[in-house]
Amino acid sequence: MSRLDQVRGRRMRRVRTRLEDSSRYRMTVHRTERHVYAQVLSPDGAQVIAQASTLSPELRKKLKATGNCEAAGQVGRMVAERALKAKVEEVWFDRGRFRYHGRVRALAEAAREAGLKF
Repeated sequence: MSRLDQVRGRRMRRVRTRLEDSSRYRMTVHRTERHVYAQVLSPDGAQVIAQASTLSPELRKKLKATGNCEAAGQVGRMVAERALKAKVEEVWFDRGRFRYHGRVRALAEAAREAGLKF
């Protein structure tokens, strides 16, 4: 296991241990070089309440590029709108192994602006 994998693993465990005892919904984020994915999970993690990604047909038509902060912001707005339709107003933000900057931060800020509370 490389040093980078160890650092990412520690970061993910640190983020997730804060969330384990929660009874709130959880918004998870995953990113790759080309795409950004977000979903809102039920408190037990068994059910997906809302999801959005840069692969969604509605967003693919609007976006020039899918791996930038602008695309992440669109994903954040869309997942927040879908969560609010499902009557979920407050969530824990689970960034997983990713640092809170760049596309992850753009997604979170856009979701907050759309009305989702963290």
